[in-house]
Amino acid sequence: MARPEPRTLALLSRTQVTPNMVRLRLGGSGMAGFPENAAGGYVKLRLSEGEDGVKPVVRTYTIRHQTEDAIDVDFVVHGLKDEQPGPAVSWALDAQPGDTILVGGPGPAKPLPEGMDRYLVAGDMTALPAISVNLESLPADARGTAVIEIQHEDDRQDIAAPEGFDIQWLVNPHPGSDPELLLGRLRELGWEDGETYAWVAAEFAAMRTLRDYFRSERGLGPDRLYISSYWKQGEDEDSHRVVKRADLETAG
Repeated sequence: MARPEPRTLALLSRTQVTPNMVRLRLGGSGMAGFPENAAGGYVKLRLSEGEDGVKPVVRTYTIRHQTEDAIDVDFVVHGLKDEQPGPAVSWALDAQPGDTILVGGPGPAKPLPEGMDRYLVAGDMTALPAISVNLESLPADARGTAVIEIQHEDDRQDIAAPEGFDIQWLVNPHPGSDPELLLGRLRELGWEDGETYAWVAAEFAAMRTLRDYFRSERGLGPDRLYISSYWKQGEDEDSHRVVKRADLETAG
């Protein structure tokens, strides 16, 4: 089946959620026919059209919230003091209300399945929107732990998780510099008997350490493990996609 054509959405508002995260509300008439209940899924933001054989610049982001006529998309704005922000962050910071952008999707969410005895969730700030949607979608009696790497103490966010969920925040002001950070905290949690489901999305090197832990040490198969790298230190989305594909072919 052919992919639907991207739709044109307008910037309705911009909110500084935390020091290192900005939320854009995109909507308008282009939301007509947008699938319902798409929060947690992803959209493709087309930041340039591409011409003369050059591919368009496209970046992938999670839908944090959805209303009838708008979606909220969160952008991590790390590294601005040390380096030039990427095209998506630049657009998120510079665009003015009424500016438009082509948006493809939505693609499917990767939710937490119901019925598990315990959930272990790990990720950095790029995964925070998806983690938040997933925790807020769980039944009220779900229990588990989420370990989330943030860049500053003030990057903590309120997440309406079930009462039996423990959310632990790890501060790392230099994203991608410590691929063992999330794994170290998960090891400290210990392991419980029963059916555990693990959900992980993080920087590429951190993802690999966590994949080895959950697959090799804890024996979790695809039915009890979702794991993905959302970015790779030093690479843009296009080059990361190439590395990610090669890694999947090797690791299975």
